[in-house]
Amino acid sequence: MLCWGSWANTQKLAANTWRFELFYWDYVFGILLFSILLAFTLGSIGTGGRGFVEDVQQADSSNIRSAILGGIIFNAANILLVAAISIAGMAVAFPVGIGLALVIGVVVNYIYKPVGNQLSLFGGVAFIVVAILLNAYAYRKKMSGNTRTSTKGLVISIVAGILMGFFYKYVAAAMFPDFSVPDQGKLSPYSAVFFFAIGILLSNFLFNYILMRKPFEGNPVSFSDYFKGGFRNHITGILGGAIWCLGMSFSIIASGKAGPAISYGLGQGATVVAAIWGIFIWKEFQSAPRRTGLVLNVMLLLYIAGIALLVYAGS
Repeated sequence: MLCWGSWANTQKLAANTWRFELFYWDYVFGILLFSILLAFTLGSIGTGGRGFVEDVQQADSSNIRSAILGGIIFNAANILLVAAISIAGMAVAFPVGIGLALVIGVVVNYIYKPVGNQLSLFGGVAFIVVAILLNAYAYRKKMSGNTRTSTKGLVISIVAGILMGFFYKYVAAAMFPDFSVPDQGKLSPYSAVFFFAIGILLSNFLFNYILMRKPFEGNPVSFSDYFKGGFRNHITGILGGAIWCLGMSFSIIASGKAGPAISYGLGQGATVVAAIWGIFIWKEFQSAPRRTGLVLNVMLLLYIAGIALLVYAGS
C-alpha cells in the first residue's frame, strides 16, 4: 500500500523537465530490473519453495503466458493512470482510477478465490465507491472553469481503473496456491512477478509508442528525446518502477495467506497514501473552493473506513 501509493511522487518530481511518456520507459525498466533482483535474492535463497532458475525451467507455458498477460493488461491501465496524473494530479487519478480498480479487483479476485468475510469485504467496497464519487465531485469543483480538462482527466482515470481491476487475477492464477509447497508447472511468486514484468516491457513498445506519437497533451516526442535526458531524469523513473515492483511483490506474497481479493484490495489502499501526498504535500487542491476541503476530508475518512473493513474481512 505504501509503495503503490508513493511511487508516483517520482513522476511528479520529474514532471517539470521530463514528459511522462519518456519517464514511463525508465519506470518500466525499474520494474523489470527490480523483479530480476528479487528473483535472484529472495526468490533463490533459503530452503523453502523452489529456486527461481529451477522454477522457470519446470513452468508450464500456459502459466508463463498468464503472468505475461497480467503484465500487458496492467501496462495498458497504468500508462493511462500516469497520463491522468500528469493531467489531473495524484489526488484525483488515484482515488478515481485506483479506487475503481479496487472495487473491480476485489470482486473479480473474490470470484476466483473466495477468501474472507463477504459482508465486511463488500461493505468496505461500498464505502470506497462513495469516496470515489466525492473525489470526482471535488475535482470538478476545482476545475469548474475548465470543463474540457476536468472531463479528460476523469475519463482517463476511469478507463485506467477499469483495466487495472483485471490484471491481478492472471498473475495469481499462474502461481501455486501454497507457496511453501510448489506445484508442478506453476510459478513461484518471484517467477510470476518476473514474467509479469516481461509482459509490461514487451507491451510498452506498443502502448507507449502510440502515446509518444499521439499524446493526450503537448507535442509528440521521439526516442531521440529519451536519450537527451540526464542522469537524474532516468534514475528517478527507475526508482519509481523499483518502488512499485516492491509493493507488487509483497502484495503477491501476502495473497498466499490473505487470498488475492483481500491482498489486492488492501494494496489498493494506496489510494489514501497517494491522495495524502497530492493534497497535503503537492497542494493539488490549493486553488479549489473552500468547501472542497471538507469534501476531501470526508473522502479520506470513507477510504480509511473501507480499508479497515477489508482488514476485518481477512481476520
